[in-house]
Amino acid sequence: MQPVLVTTDPVLLSFAKSVLTDMGIAAEIADRYTSSIEGSVGVLPRRLMVRNEDLAGAREALTSAGLGKDLLQDEGGDQS
Repeated sequence: MQPVLVTTDPVLLSFAKSVLTDMGIAAEIADRYTSSIEGSVGVLPRRLMVRNEDLAGAREALTSAGLGKDLLQDEGGDQS
């Protein structure tokens, strides 16, 4: 699995996951249970993870939904 988005914003994370789910792309939120370590203040980022084979489609779907500026840079260094 690869991270496609990293954020501390729970609304952004939920929206991005919803976009991917609607497109039929399986996505999981990693690091959601770090809140027990940090004291539930939301300062540690969570990662939105997709399967390696879904990475390009996930990036395209999230960019189409207006989240291109929030995506992690791809391996080529270009930000979508």
